[in-house]
Amino acid sequence: MYVHMTAPLFDWKTLEDHPSLRTVEQLLAMIPDGKLVESLRAARGRGRDDYPIPALLGVVYLTAILRHPTFEACLAELTRNAGLRGLIGIDSEAQVPKAHNVSRFLDVLGREPHRTLLHDVFDAMAQRLGAVVEDLGRDAAGDSTTLNGRAKSDARAVRAEVRDGLAQPSGGRKEYTDDSGAVTKVFEWFGYKLHLVVDVRHEVALAYEVTSTKGDDGQMLPTVLAQAQANLPEGRMRTLAYDKAADSEAAHKALADAGVKPVIENRSLWKEELERTLPCQHDNIVYDESGTLYCYDMTSSPAVKHRMSFIGHEPQRGTLKYRCPAKHERWRCPHGRVCNQGRRYGLTVRVKQEIDLRRFPPIPRATKQFERRYKGRTAVERVNARVKVFWGADDGNVRGAARFNAFIGVVMVVHLAFATALAATPRRLGALGQMRLGPVQKALQQGLHPR
Repeated sequence: MYVHMTAPLFDWKTLEDHPSLRTVEQLLAMIPDGKLVESLRAARGRGRDDYPIPALLGVVYLTAILRHPTFEACLAELTRNAGLRGLIGIDSEAQVPKAHNVSRFLDVLGREPHRTLLHDVFDAMAQRLGAVVEDLGRDAAGDSTTLNGRAKSDARAVRAEVRDGLAQPSGGRKEYTDDSGAVTKVFEWFGYKLHLVVDVRHEVALAYEVTSTKGDDGQMLPTVLAQAQANLPEGRMRTLAYDKAADSEAAHKALADAGVKPVIENRSLWKEELERTLPCQHDNIVYDESGTLYCYDMTSSPAVKHRMSFIGHEPQRGTLKYRCPAKHERWRCPHGRVCNQGRRYGLTVRVKQEIDLRRFPPIPRATKQFERRYKGRTAVERVNARVKVFWGADDGNVRGAARFNAFIGVVMVVHLAFATALAATPRRLGALGQMRLGPVQKALQQGLHPR
């Protein structure tokens, strides 16, 4: 791959549709799967070793790297491509595994302890990037997406997967509503849910989790949040954007405990009341369901409602600071004498966030900062699209929960392998012969190829 000097650090549009052998070799070298390979070898024990573990694992990697729709397509290419076979330790065409060998291997890879070790490979790669890229994960976004899958036909095998803690594929349904609550679109699928946390700027995944179709975003947020923070330097993550599906008390509490500012749209739960009076000494201060503060001009007839001016978040006090909009924006309010009482800055109201964490996040919803940061949530949708379309995780070709979890784990590892390759690629300065290594490229090159 060639990346221009002015291109982003993770320039996803430069990915090769048909990676060269050199690129594939580099990608495979970036995957630190030593412990996983040893665990798989120990599980095989003294059994037949017609197809070595690195070769079988290499087939699974190559299926995602080369974007083959099925394992059979990848195996067919291996039979006619000697150079590709050599990259995963297959010496001859006769040593290329059969499709059922790969299927059985994938079933083993999706069970403990191998499934956890595969996730550890992803975590190690994310931590490597987090240590080198200074702003990776500073502003993050999360979301869940639908993935098609098929269940095993053998009831005994299904029961074994359930005992192993694997969520089985099931029917899912999503309803899309308008502002009035009327259903405008219905989407149904059979399979799983993939929960992701990604970096907003660089579109790199920081955490993932596969659940059944019933996996709630609000319930899964603390899990993926903890994973993402563990993969980043302490205190790196500042904001996390989610859609209203994650708007729950548990999610907001988890973010508050982690010191991360939520950027989450709120769900409409108030059926009849439009506003509530803020518990303070001024009875003309109210807030709506989104947590936006308003003050009433009680002198005018009828009373006029104005949105109060947000001044800032006070983390030491755990409060949000608001001021009189007339004083802050320099216009005259008939009720100003009553509220402001001669104060230079006018009436100041501090809202305790503990009143309702969902209503009063550190970044209020009715601010430009919230709108700007919420737009960053589209980054996770683009990563979802790459996982589902570019790497074929949504094709529905994998049968069984163990195989599906293993394949998703491999796709996520390959995603970070491509991300590492993009970040480590020397930058091009005009002519092809003029290449330059920046600080990130130098750090990654030293880590990938220690002297």
